[in-house]
Amino acid sequence: MSLAVKENHHVRLVFLGAAGVGKTALIRRFLLDTFEPKHRRTVEELHSKEYEVSGATIKVEILDTSGSYSFPAMRKLSIQNSDAFALVYAVDDTESFESIKSLREEILEVKEDKFPPIVVVGNKAEASKERQVLTEDALSLVELDWNNRFLEASAKENENVVEVFRELLQQINLPSRLSPALRRRRETFPKENAHRPPMNKTNSCVVC
Repeated sequence: MSLAVKENHHVRLVFLGAAGVGKTALIRRFLLDTFEPKHRRTVEELHSKEYEVSGATIKVEILDTSGSYSFPAMRKLSIQNSDAFALVYAVDDTESFESIKSLREEILEVKEDKFPPIVVVGNKAEASKERQVLTEDALSLVELDWNNRFLEASAKENENVVEVFRELLQQINLPSRLSPALRRRRETFPKENAHRPPMNKTNSCVVC
């Protein structure tokens, strides 16, 4: 079920997942087109950008959450105050994939919605030799059983990063043409395949 943009033209996207799966890396790649290989522990960081859409100013907030889950009350509040959710796991970490299942259940419970806007992201797609979670297994669970959108991405190689945010914005009826830079990128996206998520490597993008 899609959500309309709030009357005050404000939306919040939240990234949830276990520690070390690359939530911060995905956000930094999208916002700054940079990649920091060294993992640093995140407690909670809020990024904010404003865009002009059809003459109105839209404020998009991106919430980067802790993967340690030391603060369940903080996580619950983050879920309550957010409009769309990116559940991130690492393809080379089976436990991180298991953790998104409980996170999804928590979202359903907190939001009291059977169909909240959710995109499941298998990050670190470049780690093919260390892969523990098969694409086919994740795709079947997320898209067939959960009826949510699934993408594999690589913050390191800049694969499908913009696509993740495009999916989140589309699910809350916010046009992905938020800026000329993002619109140009969208025109280069491959057509989606219903059976397998696109993994075409995209060019870098700096969102103004």
